Order: sequence, then structure tokens, then C-alpha cells
Amino acid sequence: MKAFEHVFKFKAHGTSLKQEMLAGSVGYFTIVYIIAVNALILSEAGIPFEGAVLATILASFVGCLVMAFWANAPILLVPGMGINAMFTFTLVKSSGLSWQEALGVVLISGILFMVIAFTRLSGVLTQAIPQVLKEAITVGLGMFLMFIGLEKGGIIQRGESSIITIGDFSDWKVVATLLTLLLTLFLFIRNVKGQFLWSIAFGTILGLVLGIEPSTASSTFHWSEYGDVFGQVSFKAIVDIPFWIAVFSMTMVLVFENIGLVSGHTAMIGQEHKYPRAFQANAFSALTSGIFGTSPTVSTVESAAAMTAGGRTGMTSFTTGVLFLASVLFIPYLKWIPDHAIAPILIVIGGVMIQNIRHMDLGDLTEALPAIFIIVMIPFTYSIADGIAFGFVLYPILKVATGKAKEVSLTLYIIAVLFLLNFIVHAIH
Repeated sequence: MKAFEHVFKFKAHGTSLKQEMLAGSVGYFTIVYIIAVNALILSEAGIPFEGAVLATILASFVGCLVMAFWANAPILLVPGMGINAMFTFTLVKSSGLSWQEALGVVLISGILFMVIAFTRLSGVLTQAIPQVLKEAITVGLGMFLMFIGLEKGGIIQRGESSIITIGDFSDWKVVATLLTLLLTLFLFIRNVKGQFLWSIAFGTILGLVLGIEPSTASSTFHWSEYGDVFGQVSFKAIVDIPFWIAVFSMTMVLVFENIGLVSGHTAMIGQEHKYPRAFQANAFSALTSGIFGTSPTVSTVESAAAMTAGGRTGMTSFTTGVLFLASVLFIPYLKWIPDHAIAPILIVIGGVMIQNIRHMDLGDLTEALPAIFIIVMIPFTYSIADGIAFGFVLYPILKVATGKAKEVSLTLYIIAVLFLLNFIVHAIH
């Protein structure tokens, strides 16, 4: 008790060990769904499912501990939704990188993130990128997650006479997705604790009743599989331009998403002075994610649940991290979770991210159109990098065309040129 008091300073924060442990437990049960969801998304990139599960657990454990001891903040660091979709669907399936090379992108992005977090560059980038474009990235990620969730659950599918059409509602998988989605929405709107965990449990049991076999159920659990994931970072594609475009895009998403999340969390509990160290902890954790074998960790939105439960110090994130490590005992059972139990969570989280559109000022078309292009092109191209590129190239073009060139920072001009060069290289090849 005295050791914890010395490290986390409960009295100075107006809290106690019991309150902090309770808050950390609430945070864990709010975010533990990420273990199964993240692993299933990463497995689509080719990472062995059990290996992806263990990578998610270890990255979350280390991330929460770094946040606890470096920043003493009740912020939970786990692999982020949206970033994991970017890893699988943009870096691997769209850009053609192997999952090992994509982990190389994660590692280098983490290094760049650390350079930004530990220097004044974070302030430079924050001021250089217009707020409307930052918000558009979040909204676009939300659209992408919702699109993936609808497709994974079979609610939408590829059409014969159209790009997308409604799914087959006579398929038991689609029926199970819809029923699970209704429950997920009800629990989420009612703010029931552990709502996503309950919805996963319901969807899994419903799948067993309806005889729907999970895509990973046939796989056999072997601890040795993690040996094929840990440290499997590859830099074979490091001389290729698409590799560096991927690094650039992931770094952008990581920096801007976490600037918003960390500042929001520290402000929520009146601890704005902890922002620099919390941001730095976030950057270091993202770097280690590539080594563990997962997409980068972020300051999760669910941290707010732990704070609402009374979390004020790093003991909250420490407790959550230890509980994540204990989750190793349940790995053999996670493979029984079907797609239709995960899809509703992607849909709901995507919808929550889309809500950020309310912060966007769309009155000026030179600001609105680039933002709208980002939002539309991310899901339509199935590429977060390409979606961001369209908006970032269009923004300075419209400003220059309307005589507002001085409104664009030199940094943004450089970023736009880099994205434009990427398009040109792709066109040539």
C-alpha cells in the first residue's frame, strides 16, 4: 500500500487504492472486447489468430504499464480501432505489403511518433493541419469501420448490378448479426457496463444455437504460434515508395488521433499538465506494438469509463494492464467468437466516430470539399492512406485557386506534394 502511495500519490489526487483498482477493473471490462476484435481483424492480414490474440494482450499490458509509471494517468492504451483496419485493409490488402512488412511500417511509424512526441514537432504539426481535415480523418475512419462491420456481418455484400447491395436476409449469419446489433445498440445507448462484452457473449451463444461455425473455430491452439508473430518485423520493402507512403499515413493518423484523445482525457479529469508525458507514453507504446506483432496502440475512448468510475492515477491503467495479462488464460476460448458477434461492435464504434462531423465547419467550400473527399474516399477506396491523400492534395489546390494561398502552411504544402508524388508514381507503374 505504501509503495503504491509513493508511486501514484493517491492522497494528492483525492483517491484511494481501492477506488483506483475498481476503476481499472471497470476499464478492463469495458475494453476487453478488443482482444477478440483486434485479433480477428489482424488474422485477415495473415497473422495467426492465437498469435494476434497474444500480441494484443501483451501490447495492451505493456502500454497500460508505461502509461501508469511514466505519466501516472488513468488512460488505457490498447490496439486502436481504425488503425487495425488500416493495417489489414490498407497496408496489406490494398498496398500489397506482407503482414511482416506492415509490422515494419508500425515500428518506423512508432519511432517517428516518438520523435514528434518528445520534441516541438507535435505543436508544429498540430498547427499546420486544419482542424476540419483532422476531424475528417476521424469521420472517415468511422465510415470505414462501419462499412467493414456491415460487410463482415453480411448485411451488405458485393452486388452483381451494383458495387454494393443488401445482404441475404434468409442467411442465418445475417439474422444473427441483426439480432446482435439490436442488443448492442440497446446496451450501448443505455450505457450498460461491459456492453460490448455482453453483446459478444450473446452473439457467440446465438451462433452456437443457430449452428454458425466461427471462421477460426477449426484452428488448433498452439502457444508456439506466437513465436511466428513476435519480432517478425520485415524491412524488405523499405526501399519502395509505397512503404514510406504507408509510414507517412500511419504516422499522421497516429499523431492526430492521439493528440485529440490524450488531450480530451487529461482535460476530463482536470489533469492537463499530464498531457506531455501521457502523449509520450502513447508514442512509446505504439512503437512496441510492431515488435509484439500487432497494429499500434492508442489512448482508447473507453478510458472515459474508467475515469467516470473514479480513476485518477496510473494505478487505474496498471490494474487494467494486469487484468489484460490474466486474459492469457482465456485464449483457447476466443477462437469460438464468430464474425457476427464482432461486426456490431465495429458498426457502433464506427457510428460514434462519425459523430465528430458535428465539430466540422462546412460553410467554406475550400475547407468543406477536401474534408468531404477524405470522408468519402477512405471507405470507397478501401484505403485510409488514399482517402487522406485526396483531401490533403485538394485542400491547397482549392485555396490557391480562390486566392487564399496564404491560409495554407508550408508544412501542409510539403505534405500535399508528397501525397501527389505518390499518386504520380502509382500512375506510372
